[in-house]
Parts: sequence; C-alpha cells; structure tokens
Amino acid sequence: MPVMTPPDHPTRDAGFGVYLHWPFCAAKCPYCDFNSHVRHAGVDQPRFLAAFRREIAHAAQLVPGRTVTSIFLGGGTPSLMAPETVAGLLDAVAGAWTIAADAEVTLEANPTSVEASRFRGYRAAGVNRVSLGVQALNDGDLKRLGRLHSVEEALAAVRVAAEHFERFSFDLIYARPDQTPEAWRSELREAIAHAAEHLSLYQLTIEPGTPFFGLARTGRLVTPDDDLSRALYDVTQDICSAHGLPAYEISNHARPGAESRHNQLYWRYGEYAGIGPGAHGRLVLPEGRTGTLTERAPEAWLARVEGEGHGIVETEALSAEDQGDEFLMMGLRLAEGIDPARYAALKGRPLDTGRLAALTADGLVARRDDGRIGVTPRGAPVLNAVVAELAA
Repeated sequence: MPVMTPPDHPTRDAGFGVYLHWPFCAAKCPYCDFNSHVRHAGVDQPRFLAAFRREIAHAAQLVPGRTVTSIFLGGGTPSLMAPETVAGLLDAVAGAWTIAADAEVTLEANPTSVEASRFRGYRAAGVNRVSLGVQALNDGDLKRLGRLHSVEEALAAVRVAAEHFERFSFDLIYARPDQTPEAWRSELREAIAHAAEHLSLYQLTIEPGTPFFGLARTGRLVTPDDDLSRALYDVTQDICSAHGLPAYEISNHARPGAESRHNQLYWRYGEYAGIGPGAHGRLVLPEGRTGTLTERAPEAWLARVEGEGHGIVETEALSAEDQGDEFLMMGLRLAEGIDPARYAALKGRPLDTGRLAALTADGLVARRDDGRIGVTPRGAPVLNAVVAELAA
C-alpha cells in the first residue's frame, strides 16, 4: 500500500482507531438499548467475517495511510466469536493499515466459563486487553439485570483474564434497585481487590424501548432517586480515589498509565473507523470531518456489504459548529479537560469568556495550570448542563 499523508486536523495526535461491532448476544439484557441481537439458530461466522473484511477494505480506501493506535471489538458480545474469527478480523485490519507497535487491542467479553476458556485463543490472535461485563458482585442483582453468569463465574473469568492478559478491566453497574451506599461501598472494595488496573462504573439508566423502561413506567421497577444516586456517585469517587483508581473520565477509573487508550481516543475527538452492523465512525476525509453510520440490522448489513462492498447508510459532513460541540461534549468528560485553542480551531471561534467566567465563579469548571479547561468535582455530576451552557 503506498504511503499517503492524511489530511490534517486539530486532533490528529489523538490517534486513529478501529471499532469492530459484533452485534450478537446469548441473551438481551433488560436494561440494554445497544444494537445487539440474539440468534438462537447460530451465526454464520465465516460469512460475517468475509463481510467485515470487505467493509474494512472499503474504509481503508476512504482513509488510506493511517496508523492504527487502537482496535476495539465491541458489541453485542464479541467473546461469542471463535478465536479464529477474531484473528481474521485483526488480520484484515493489519492488511488495511499500519498497526502501531504498541497498539491497544481490546475485546469485550462476558464472564461465563465457556467464553473465559477462549481467552488463550484471543491472546494468540492479537488481543492484548479484555473488558469483562461483570456488572454486579451480587447474584440476586445479576439475575435481576438479566446476566447469565454468577459472581463465582465472573471472578473465575477475572482470574483467567489475569493469567492471559497484562491489561484487563471490568464493568459494574450501580444505582441498582434497592442498592444502598453501604452495600455499594463494600461491593466496590471487593471489585478493586480483583481489578488490577481499571474499572468502568456506570450508573443504571432506564432507556426507552427496553423492558426496564416498561417496568419503571408501571412502578414495578424503582431505581434510586436523585439524592441517593448522587450519594452512590460520591461513594464511587471516594472509594476509587482512596484505592489509587481515580476517575480519568466520568465513568472510568484507572491506575495512572492504565487508562483505556481507545476510549481516550474517542473523548479526545480522534479519528476512528466504525465497522460492522450499526457502527458509528468519525473520519477525516479530504472534504473534512465526516460522521458515518452503518446499517443496524445484522442480516441487512450483511446483504448490503455483499452487494455494495460496505454497509454505510448515512454520512454526514460535520460543520464547524458540530465539531466544536462534539469536542466539548466528549472532552469535558475527561479529568484532563480540553485545550481551548483546539476548541477554537474546530468551532471557528473561542469559548465565550462571559459564560466561562460565570461557570468558573460557580465552581463548576476550572482552568488548569497548563491552560486546559475541565469540570470540577462539583461540576462533573451536572456535566450536561455545563456543556450546554458553554456550547450556547
């Protein structure tokens, strides 16, 4: 492949990532509104792999000459793939672009014993980091959340991950029905005892169209109110910070140096190709930064790729206004904050000094010693309101 110089943009140094979306799950969790699908009759993995290869090749035609700094296999449940399928996907990416020597390659996995047994194969395929969907360390809550594993299976999977991968993470959901700050504090301490470097801690949200939404609307599912949710959030920050895993992003905690590089790429507004059913992308084309979206339905995506060479159904040329707003919304999630000069380069105008001064006076944002602007601990729980005020 000839070496080509990509068009420049203000966040070029954030890296180039590839997101591979495997949309299949063994079961649909009642809180999940992601693009995931259950196929009891099985999935034709060789056929889907061939389609992924075609879409990767198409993306490489759109953005040639990139150096891939991170690859993320998300879903759905990528750990339902055979290791040979994962190897085929990673080989296709390596054939399309240059892979950085220190590239992070993450695979999301469910912690059942069957999937954990595949970890050796994933490591051989080139995966060097796994993210485990543990979600709770309480069997009753796991059942309520629709998870198919037990706490015992989850912790066994964590141990297997630690044997095969130097880097691993797992997810927990908090603000669950009937959860107390005391119980969450204890659960977090147990999680930290098993997590070597990284935890993703998400507050349960009730999304329209999910079974939980219907239950909540009829009163059969009651989640913590705003005051209790805030108390649970505060426990999260306090316990993780005290144990050396401060928040580097609103929902993600890591020991210094162990942050997820792929997620940092998103939040720093880097460039990434979205491959697979329902995948979003942000590509810098000769005509400017462009958003892409592929067909959501797996079989419809498959047919489109086989017929046209790709599954993209929507492209959007992002205006300067769009880019500035996205950069602000993503970057302020990070503890490191944003570079106001980069915001101005994307947006075409600087941040409003009056609005910035007012938010600073209210203790919601602060300017760092290096000139970056970030939300304060007081501002983080009301991030959406801070972003809306600065973007106006």
